[in-house]
Amino acid sequence: MRLKTPRIAPVADADLDADQKELLAPMAANGPVLNIFRTLVRAPKAMKGFLGWGNYVLSRRNELPAREREIVILRIGFLCKAGYEWTQHAAIGLRSGLTAAELEAIKAGPTLRPGAPSTPP
Repeated sequence: MRLKTPRIAPVADADLDADQKELLAPMAANGPVLNIFRTLVRAPKAMKGFLGWGNYVLSRRNELPAREREIVILRIGFLCKAGYEWTQHAAIGLRSGLTAAELEAIKAGPTLRPGAPSTPP
C-alpha cells in the first residue's frame, strides 16, 4: 500500500512562493504541515477548493455523523490501497469512536458468503 517515493513530491519550505506560503501559513501555525498539503499547494486553486470541501466534510455542518463518515473514508481508502488516507483516518476514526477491532472489520468488509475473500481483488 505504501510507495517508496511520492508520485508528486511535496514542496519544501525553501521552494514555496508567496502564494503558497500564504495558503500553508494557517497550518504551519499549528505545527508541521502534512505532506498532502505540501503536495496540493503545487496547484493553489485546486488546494483552495480541496480545503473548502475537506473543511466541510470534517465539520459538524456535515450531516453524516463523524463515526459513520470515518467508516466510509476508511473502507474506500482500504479498497483503493490508499495507505496515506488509511493512516490519517484510522487515527481520526479512533477519536470519533471507532475501536481497533472495528478498524480491522472495516478492512475485512462485509461477508457476502462463507469463504468470501476479505481483501480487495
